[in-house]
Amino acid sequence: MLRITSTVSRKYGIVNFLRNKKSIKTRMTSLQQIVENNECALALADSLQEMMAGIQSQLVLRKKQELIAENAALEKEIEEALTQLVQLEVKNGKKQILVPGARTFSTDAAPDAGSKTAAANASSNMPASEAKAPSAPPKEKKVKEKKPAAEKPSPVAEAPVDVGRLDLRVGKIVEVGRHPDADSLYLEKIDCGEAAPRTVVSGLVKFVPLEEMQNRMVVVMCNLKPAKMRGVTSEAMVMCASTPDKVEVLSPPVGAVPGDLVHCEGYTRQPDAQLNPKKKVFETCAPDLMTNADLVACYKGSALHVPGKGNVVSQSLKNVNVK
Repeated sequence: MLRITSTVSRKYGIVNFLRNKKSIKTRMTSLQQIVENNECALALADSLQEMMAGIQSQLVLRKKQELIAENAALEKEIEEALTQLVQLEVKNGKKQILVPGARTFSTDAAPDAGSKTAAANASSNMPASEAKAPSAPPKEKKVKEKKPAAEKPSPVAEAPVDVGRLDLRVGKIVEVGRHPDADSLYLEKIDCGEAAPRTVVSGLVKFVPLEEMQNRMVVVMCNLKPAKMRGVTSEAMVMCASTPDKVEVLSPPVGAVPGDLVHCEGYTRQPDAQLNPKKKVFETCAPDLMTNADLVACYKGSALHVPGKGNVVSQSLKNVNVK
C-alpha cells in the first residue's frame, strides 16, 4: 500500500512540475513580448521627435525669409517717403544739402547777423594772454597772368522728369513659378516683343494666385536698372494698382500684343535707355501715377494708353497708386 501511495505522489509531483514549468515559460514569453513592444514604442517616439524638430526648423526658416522680404519692402517705402519729402521741401523753396553718411538731405540755413555779432563780441572779450598777436603783412606775390580759358560747350539740356522717360510696354507672361529662395516672390519670363523673354521677379504671391499669373497680358517698365532679388536678376517691373491690403496687376487694352508701347496723353514718349537710380526719375513720377474713378491708369490725370487700342486699366481699384 505504501509503495502504491508513493508512486502516485511521485507521478503527481512530476505532473505539477511540468505544469509549473509550462506556466513559467508562458510568462517569460509574455515578458519578452512586453520588452519588445516597449523598445518599438521608444524607437517610434524618437522618430516622431526627429520629425517634429525638422518641421519646426522649416517653419522658423520660412518665417525668417518672410520677415526679410517684409523688411525689404518697408525700406523701399521709407525711401519713397523720403523722396517725396525732399520734393515737397524743394517746392517750398528750401535748399537741400546732402549730409555725408546720412540718408536724407538737410536744410541749408545761412548764419544770421546776430550770430556774427556774437562771435565778434566773444573775440573782443578774450583775454589779452589768449588773443593772437597780429600777423605780419603777407609778402606781395607776383600775379601770373592767366590765359583765357577755352569756352566749354554748353551742356545738353536734360529732358523733364515726367512719365515720358519711363519705358512702359505691353508684355505677356509666358512662364511663371515660385522663387526657389523666397516664398513671397514669383519668378516670371515675360515676352516684351524682344528677341528673348525678360526675367522678372515680382512680390505678388500674397495678392495674386499663381493660376491668374499664367499667360497673362501685363504692362511692364523695361528701363529700370537690373537688380538682384534673392539671387535672381530682375530685368523689368510689372505695373500694378496697389493699396496696403490689395494689389491688382494692370491690364493692357484688348487687342494689345507684346511689345506695344504705352503712351500718356500730353507727354512725349522719350524714355531713358536705362534709368539712373541716383536721379530718382521713377520715384519722382510715382506719386502722380494713379488710377482714376473709371479704373484707368493715369499720370497727373492723363490716361496711359496704347494708341489705337485703348487704355490701361485695373480690375477694381479706383484712385490708388500705381507702382
